[in-house]
Amino acid sequence: MSLVSNPVLPGFHPDPSIVRAGGEYYLANSTFEWYPGVELHRSKDLAHWEPLPSPLANRALLDMAGNPASGGIWAPCLSYDGALFYLVYTNVRSWADGPWKDAPNFLVTAPSIEGPWSEPVFLNASGFDPSLFHDEDGRKWLVNMEWDYRKTQGGRFTGILLQEYRPAEKRLAGDVRKIFTGTAQGLVEGPHLYKRNGWYYLLTAEGGTQYGHAATLARSRAVEGPYRVHPANPLLTSYNWPGWPLQKAGHASWCDTPDGCTYLAFLCGRPLPGTRNCVLGRETAIAELEWRDDWPYLKYAPGTRQKGEELWDCGVPNYPPLAFEPPVPLAAPPEPSSRERRYRFDGNALDADFKTLRVPADAERYSLTARAGFLRLRGGQSPVSRFQQTLLARRQADFSFSVETYLEFAPKSFQELAGLCWRYDENNQYLLALSYDEQAGRVLSVHSMHGGTYSRTEDTDANNGGGIWLGLTVREHIGRFRYSPDGKAWVSLRPALDAAVLSDEYFHEGFTGAFVGMFCVDTAHYAACADFAYFTYTPEKAEQHAAS
Repeated sequence: MSLVSNPVLPGFHPDPSIVRAGGEYYLANSTFEWYPGVELHRSKDLAHWEPLPSPLANRALLDMAGNPASGGIWAPCLSYDGALFYLVYTNVRSWADGPWKDAPNFLVTAPSIEGPWSEPVFLNASGFDPSLFHDEDGRKWLVNMEWDYRKTQGGRFTGILLQEYRPAEKRLAGDVRKIFTGTAQGLVEGPHLYKRNGWYYLLTAEGGTQYGHAATLARSRAVEGPYRVHPANPLLTSYNWPGWPLQKAGHASWCDTPDGCTYLAFLCGRPLPGTRNCVLGRETAIAELEWRDDWPYLKYAPGTRQKGEELWDCGVPNYPPLAFEPPVPLAAPPEPSSRERRYRFDGNALDADFKTLRVPADAERYSLTARAGFLRLRGGQSPVSRFQQTLLARRQADFSFSVETYLEFAPKSFQELAGLCWRYDENNQYLLALSYDEQAGRVLSVHSMHGGTYSRTEDTDANNGGGIWLGLTVREHIGRFRYSPDGKAWVSLRPALDAAVLSDEYFHEGFTGAFVGMFCVDTAHYAACADFAYFTYTPEKAEQHAAS
């Protein structure tokens, strides 16, 4: 049987929630400030994953305007009760402004994974990471972590709360119970409830979402507890395995196959070689579980032991597997974790790979019809706005890659800019911008934000009288913008761009990952338009550029 390599969803795909409905598996992932909210995928074999329309794809269901970077959609939970899909999620409106968090939790339902999804039902705001459990007796229970602003930073994660949800009334009811306060690893969050052989299992995330991250498991004979922790806890972590390719493992969920096997979906991070900087963000991986004495343990696929791996295997191994056996024989070999894409703009809709910030890609600012064969972007607010940037970007899914586009843009003011971006958030990003100078005319420059500190290179003349080709080449730690007046001869621009800036770890300020894409800014009138003919994303393997 073919093995499936981890991660199965490369690039920024954190906080996976997995569920099986019928013969298919579904994954839901956090999207934070990226729109549309909640990423959905479908698979028949856990190896080949097809993107699905987001359940929160219009402003009536989700408005994140003004949300801080790394706010927005945190840790959604997707579940199915045999008749309806249920999605619960948090829309974090503030999270780093002192001791408080504004984290309202909502629920939407749909008869089909592709919708239509109901209007959101407000649940509570006592803490984030909500999850809905459907018990065998028909009752439904919501769990979420509790946030106590009165504590010091490390102690504000004060436990997991349980309350009944009554779907006929569309509200929570009954007493709120604190059923678990976590272990010594601390920072308990990300709860999911399951039931098997008369046991209730509470799976949580602990240790923070950096290098101390872990998946903790406890069980009880009653849904209200008390819960006893797994004898070999944590179930999953990379904390004790420095140097292992998959780090930061934790925040997990599981589902069973039709024949009773159990698979765990979890997040992980792959640091840039020689560093602890995970530019690709937190990614989704999968492992099989095996059951002993009604406790699950990680199952390592045969033939996956690497040279020297026995050095890691002390006690009960809980490091994240690099590969797993899928539940069914694969009809085709697993696809590469990332692949080349050439995006044309001659269709009726933007490719699902592309995301916007906080609000939808409305036709007024993102048009495929204003000029046939082109994507027209109308200038929005500045690159540090939390409200209405005009930016269309996709995840970085490879350490080494290149992108290219062709741009036609006639700026008439220094306040009008368009081009390529490579970004983490408003405070950490790089822009290759075509703009205007009163003396020099049309110019190119590289703009950088490092921890909120702004810098800009000297202008490069771009008065070629027509369109211009723009590109970005990234080779692991270093990226460089480039341009061409004719699409043949390319000029590389300084400075060299430090990829580490675009990681959670660099400034310890967020939870997302690097994106690359196209933008247009007009801070004077919100009117200037830029036309892009295509956009390519090409992964590069290390051996492809080792000799260059």
